Amino acid sequence: MAISVDTVYQKVLAIANKEQRGYITPQEFNLFADQAQLEIFEQYFYDINQFRRVPGNDSKYADMVDILEEKLSYFKQGPITVVDTDGVKAVFGDSFYRLSDISYNWKVVEEIKYEDFYKTQTVPLTKATSSRPIYWRKDGKIYFEPNLGDYTAHYIKKPSKPNWGYVVVKDKPLYNSTSSIDFELHAAEESELVYKILIFAGIAIEKPGLTQIAAGLDQTKQQQEKR
Repeated sequence: MAISVDTVYQKVLAIANKEQRGYITPQEFNLFADQAQLEIFEQYFYDINQFRRVPGNDSKYADMVDILEEKLSYFKQGPITVVDTDGVKAVFGDSFYRLSDISYNWKVVEEIKYEDFYKTQTVPLTKATSSRPIYWRKDGKIYFEPNLGDYTAHYIKKPSKPNWGYVVVKDKPLYNSTSSIDFELHAAEESELVYKILIFAGIAIEKPGLTQIAAGLDQTKQQQEKR
C-alpha cells in the first residue's frame, strides 16, 4: 500500500533538474510532501460525496465510489471499544480524522445534532432507549443516551506525516531508510504526489515554469484516466 518516499523524491528531483528549475532541499520536499498527501487524502471525501449525489445508477460513478472506498480502506480503524463513562467519551487521539460509525450490540447507533437532543427526548416516539440508543458530539466529545456501557466505533485516521530521512556525507544529503516515513496513500497516487509536490515547489521557490510543467503533466494524467 505504501508509496516509497525516496522514489517520489527522486522523481521530483529528476523532473526539476531536467527542466533546470532549481534544487529542492529535503526540508522543502518534506513540507510539500505532507501538504500533497493531505490534499489527496481530503479530496477522497469530497469526490465520494459528489459521485454519490449523481442521480440514477450509473455504473461508471458506482465504480468510482468503489475505487475511492478502496483507497480509503487503509485508513479505516476499528472496531475499538468506546467506554461510556457518565455518557461521555473523548474522541480518539491525534490520529483521529473522521468518525465512521458507532454501534451497540451489532446495531448502528444513530447520531443526532446536539441542538436536537432535548427536543427528541421529550417525545416518546423519538426518545432514546436501550433498543434505540443515540449519540451526539460537542466540544470534541461524544455523548451517549442512554448510558449502556461499552459502545463500538470505527473511524478514519489521518495519514502519517511523510519524511525523507537523510544523513549528510561530504555536504550531500543521502537517503536514510531508518529515519524515513513512506507515504500511506494507495500506490495509484504516486504520480499525483509527484505533480502536486512539484507545483508546491514551483510556487515556493518562485519558479513558475516548474509549476506550469507539473500542472501540465497532471492535466495529461487526468485526461488519460477519463478515456
